Amino acid sequence: QVQLVESGGGLAQTGGSLRLSCIASGNIFRIDTMGWYRQAPGKERRTVAVIAGDGTTDYEMSVRGRFTISRDNAKNAVYLQMDSLKPEDTAVYYCNADIINPDRTWYTNNYWGQGIQVTVSS
Repeated sequence: QVQLVESGGGLAQTGGSLRLSCIASGNIFRIDTMGWYRQAPGKERRTVAVIAGDGTTDYEMSVRGRFTISRDNAKNAVYLQMDSLKPEDTAVYYCNADIINPDRTWYTNNYWGQGIQVTVSS
């Protein structure tokens, strides 16, 4: 069993900053791509940023230059530094990871965190 636990969300003002953290725990052999997604009310869940095992990153266009994704492989963690926040960043943010379990190293499972609310006031 694997769990992804997010923290660091909450309320921020326009132009402010928040830092999201996600820690993976449990039956983990290796973690490949990790990412952050978000879902605003009435909208589909969308990719915010992803980071590969080699550190390569990619961002959704609207957050480039404002958000930074990083990871700490020793801690099985992924982070999202969110700066210059805008009201349109308001959403539930989800952590996601491709994880290989030690008892099935030929197969990659995809896991989601429970989600954390980020609200940006205007």
